[in-house]
Order: sequence, then structure tokens, then C-alpha cells
Amino acid sequence: MPLPDSFLDELKARSDITEIVSGYVSLKRRGKNMVGLCPFHNEKTPSFNIYPENGSFYCFGCGTGGDVITFIRRIENLDYMEAVRFLAQRAGLNVPEDQVDDGMARLRSRILEINRETARFYHRILMGEEGKAGLSYLMGRGLSLRTIRHFGLGFSPAGRFQLCDHLRGMGYSDEELITANVAFKSRSGRAMDRFNNRVMYPIIDLRGNVIAFGGRILTDEKPKYINTNDTPVYHKSNGLFAMNFAKNTDSGQLILAEGYMDVISLHQAGFTQAIASLGTSLTTEQARLISRYAKEVVICYDSDSAGQKATARAIPILREAGLLVRVMSVPDGKDPDEFIRSHGEEGRLRFQKLLDACGNDVEYQLQKLKSQQNIQTESGRVQYLNAAAEVLAGIQNPIERDVYAGRLAEEAGVERSSVLLLIRQLDRKREKIRRKQELRTAQQEIGAVKDRVNPEKKDHLRAAAAEEGLIAHLFSHPDDAENLRAKIPPEKFCTAFNRRVYGLLLEKIGKDRVLTLSDLSHDLTVEEISSVARILARRNDTPAIRQDVEEYIRVILQEGEKMGREDIQKASDEELVLQLQRIREQKNRRN
Repeated sequence: MPLPDSFLDELKARSDITEIVSGYVSLKRRGKNMVGLCPFHNEKTPSFNIYPENGSFYCFGCGTGGDVITFIRRIENLDYMEAVRFLAQRAGLNVPEDQVDDGMARLRSRILEINRETARFYHRILMGEEGKAGLSYLMGRGLSLRTIRHFGLGFSPAGRFQLCDHLRGMGYSDEELITANVAFKSRSGRAMDRFNNRVMYPIIDLRGNVIAFGGRILTDEKPKYINTNDTPVYHKSNGLFAMNFAKNTDSGQLILAEGYMDVISLHQAGFTQAIASLGTSLTTEQARLISRYAKEVVICYDSDSAGQKATARAIPILREAGLLVRVMSVPDGKDPDEFIRSHGEEGRLRFQKLLDACGNDVEYQLQKLKSQQNIQTESGRVQYLNAAAEVLAGIQNPIERDVYAGRLAEEAGVERSSVLLLIRQLDRKREKIRRKQELRTAQQEIGAVKDRVNPEKKDHLRAAAAEEGLIAHLFSHPDDAENLRAKIPPEKFCTAFNRRVYGLLLEKIGKDRVLTLSDLSHDLTVEEISSVARILARRNDTPAIRQDVEEYIRVILQEGEKMGREDIQKASDEELVLQLQRIREQKNRRN
């Protein structure tokens, strides 16, 4: 059952979209609306709009939109009911759970329970006889028992059925264990432990839930690490290891390390702002999450070639998320864990000195490029200048760009004006490519080629535009619902998606309530809600007048008749006979 209207009305009243979004996005007023940089894609010019009047948001850059529930679903990676509970808790409301039938929410809840019990099981094994090898390994890496308990570290036993037998005894089914990815189906069809004979690192989300695990083998077997696959509660492209602890630091800085042990060792040494991506290259989603809790990131990856490549990939992603980026090079090719341990009691102080001394990402990239060329030769200088200009062309701040251009010119023994000219040429080239991409995107949007929510739109552009006009009109003029229902019932709409939205609106408006996008959140997916938000946003400044509404109706009916004629032309003789019979029956009923 859907949630009662009275609860949703109260939730909407207590969940001001501007106030909630401002906790994630820096907003500025523009007329009666609010604008900011979109948290769902990388952009330099604000195209993310908040419409306080109807409680919606829409980004003209990436097409993401919706209501306050949809925003929380996307930004916190929650399903519908979890987002409702999130907002209800914030507003001091109790969700009427007994009236909710939400299978996915129940499944996610069961998986989180399984993960919690699994983490407890692994930790108990680590501290017992079966976990001696794991505990010896962790303490041999310099971890204290306090740190081990703080991170909830554990050990998966050598047997392949101990965890499954334990969880099964607690009432969890094999199917649930497999869905949680703590088990897989054996050849006999029985659930079998996914992890065995490994040191276990639980991965915890920002709300304190155990959502996944990483496991390290203690032998030379491959792979060294096994990580939880994506599940209904975990997506590795979104999460960050130890972010649940690091988010509470007030330094405005986060250290991005490469692995579990690096992060744990840094935390033990007092650098509680350390985090790591989860077995993948850094993603834009992770960078946006980082930007919510810090202004500056220090990349502290390994010094080997893989670490340098990962650093090069991470820099533009972090910069585009609006973060200041610095890069630390740990001496002697050591990783942070090795460096701190190798210096004993002075490890923390020495690492702090490295942290204080590390340069920003531009200096790091220029130094790396310089080391690859012999700038004592003319060809080496030219190659260095061309590559360095590419780096400087990516800097948006004109003062920062000017400073580095002067330094680069002095290094290479050329005029500063020549360096700036080269950068401007690269700027024009990039701008030309960007405009082509924007034009291509606009053409696709105009032709509705990319409208996956309403794929019929591309074949019925005129009708779909009129249908969208009526949908927007209904939101702002719910009192016109009965008039529209009489003139153009939902079945007259030409595209299935618009027909469904229009029908939902007529149904819900009939309950004599002020309608917002939140009323559709339960019935539509986040992508469908975005599509409706787009319809409202594009007509926000030019609401329809009565003549427009009449024209919309005329166009939809006209296009519907055209579609009907095309169907008749394509129909077989048998289909035509059946159609004539239906027409006669309808006439007889009217008479």
C-alpha cells in the first residue's frame, strides 16, 4: 500500500527542498528560484535549479530532476522508502510502516542485518583460536587491538560453510545470503561461504551500516584481495573506505590513499582524514562525495607506475568536483603504511612533514613532465612546453594560470607571452570541441533521440509536446482537472508515458489536494520523475494561457486521428472487420 496522503502532506510541509539541498549544494538566488553547481555531474557554470514554488529541482545540464524525495534518493543512493524514512527522521515524523508494502526495502534491510551479523562473526573468529593467523598478520603490520576493534576487522575461517551455517541458524535463507554476496551457490545448489581464510575488512557507509567486505588472503594464492560485488545495498563506484570516520574531521582536508591497510595505518597514526576508493579507479561519484566533506584532497597513492597512472586519472576528476588537489610523493617507493612503520615513533611526525610539504596537482604534473624530457635540448624544451601548456589550459583560475605560465616560461627560456598564446590556442581548440558536443547533445534532445523514458516521443514530437504542455498546466491549475478529463481523457494521449503521468495526475487531483512531484514519487522511477521535472522546468517561466491549453487539446486529438488513419492503412482485412464491429457496438451502446 502507498503511504497515506496525510503523512506525505506533513512530510512535504516539513521538508523544504531549498533547505535540504543547500546541505549538499551551494545555492544562490536567481529571481524567485535558486541555482547552483549540479551535484550529479561535473560542470563549471551553474545549471542546477531549485523551484521553491512547486518543490522541485532540475538540472539543464544533465537532465536530472525531481522532488525532495528524489533528490535524497539520488544523493544518498537510497530507494524510495529509505529516502522517506531519511526525511521523516530529519523532520521528527514516524513513518506509518504498517501501511507500507515495500519488498525491496525489506530485502535491503535483511541484507544489512546479514552484513552486520557477518561482521560480528568474522571479528569473533579473529579473536578466537581459528583467527590466530589473521590476528598475527594484523599485529605484525603494527596494528593495535584498539585499532582492530575500531575498524571491526575480522577473519573468515578456512571452512566453506561455517558462516552460512551460522546465518542460516539465525533464520536467513540461502537466497538472501547469495543476494548479500556473503555466499555463492555451490555445484550441489547449497549456499557456500564467499570468503575463506582471509583477513576481513568491513566497509561501512555514512550511516554506520556494514554494506560490504574486502578480504585479503594470507598465502601466495591469487587473487590477493576479494571484494563484495555490487548488491542492493552496495555500489563500489559510490563508496569510500573509512569515510564514515573521516567525515567527522573538521580540517577541510581528506587524504586519498590506495588501500585498506594504508588508511587504517594512517588513522592509527592520528591522520583520521584518510580514505580510500574501493578496489576501483576513482569515480566522479566518489569525488562528489568527497567534495561534500572537504575543500582539499591530498592524493597519497603508491609511487609505482600503477600509482602514478591512478594519480593522473584522479586529478582532473577531483578538480572538476571543485576540490583543491595536492599530491604527496612518499620517499623510497614506500606506501604510507610502510613509511610510517619504518620510522617507528617518528613515523607520525615524518608523515606530517611530507603532508605539509607536498605541492599541488599542477606542480606535480609539471614536475613529472619535466622529468620525462631533456629540456637542455631544443626538441626537449618544445615537447615539455607543449605538454605543460595542456596542463595549464585545464586551469580555470586566470591568476593561477598566469603565475604558472610565467614560471614555465622562465624554466624553458622563452617569452611568457608565447606560453600564454599557446595556452589560448589550446583553449580555443577545447572550446570548439565542447561546443560541438553541446550542439550534438542539443540536437539529440530536440529530436528526442535520447528520451529513454518516453521513447515514442521521437515518432510523435508534435503530440508529445502538446501532452507535456497539458501535464505542466495541470500542476499549476489543478482546478482545471475535471474540464480536461471531459475534453481529453488519458486514453486520447499518443505516447504511453505521458498518458500514464496524465492519468496519475487526474487521479490524485481528484482527492482535492495541492499536487507536487512528491505525489508521483511512489509511482514513478527516479528517471521518470526527472522527465516530469524537465517538463515543469522548461515551462516554469512561460505558463500556458487558455488559448495554449485549447491548442494542446486540438493537437493531441488531431495527431491521435492521424495515428488512427495510419493504423487502418497498415491493418489486415481481419483487423479491419474487427475494428468495424467495435465501432458498431459503440454506436449501439450510445443509442
